[in-house]
Amino acid sequence: MAVIHRTTLKPTKLELLTSWLPSRPWYRAGTTAPQLAKAGGFRLDDPQGEVGIEFMVVTDTSSPHPTAYLVPLTYRGAPLDGAEQAFVGTMEHGVLGRRWAYDGCQDPVMAAQLAALIEGRVQAQDQNSSDVPDREVTASLTGEGPIPSDFAAAVDDRNGTRLTTPHGTTLHLHRVLEPAPDGPFSPSRAVTGRVTGTWQTPDGTRAKGVFAVLHTGLPA
Repeated sequence: MAVIHRTTLKPTKLELLTSWLPSRPWYRAGTTAPQLAKAGGFRLDDPQGEVGIEFMVVTDTSSPHPTAYLVPLTYRGAPLDGAEQAFVGTMEHGVLGRRWAYDGCQDPVMAAQLAALIEGRVQAQDQNSSDVPDREVTASLTGEGPIPSDFAAAVDDRNGTRLTTPHGTTLHLHRVLEPAPDGPFSPSRAVTGRVTGTWQTPDGTRAKGVFAVLHTGLPA
């Protein structure tokens, strides 16, 4: 179980993301500097207790039409070998010292725990409290058998981020979030799982939408 420390971060997470987000292909405001606010999210626990895993939702009000982004981050006590492309920045944590922040989609620990969440083997945790489940995060899976864990390097495009296994199973993370209507999950031949969550919009209302979708490989 991860412990949430009430302490300082220098720079803050939002300060790191302000400089990092415009470099992403799914960032919608072009070269405009983001104006970010924390809008929601949840955490997952690393079974080894070494890596912090946080799915942040931030809203950007730099354009006339505010945008909500899903930003999974991992926090480590040392650099992650071979993950230079995923590096977001370093922070000085008031309790834990220097922390290396990475785009979680390119961290194998986060990918494995997200798959475990969809399978129902782990539970989403509150973003701001220790040992408190987040009941607003739901995960659904149809079919049998475990989700393959041999995900290749993440691929970003304007539509989000894809993590794919050699057998064709793909986790697609929606980086730009859109409110979705309530209703039961209706899987298709290819879409067999998803994760949904909530966030706060700039006008103070709560929105709910799909964070991630699992696609299984189709037979030839």
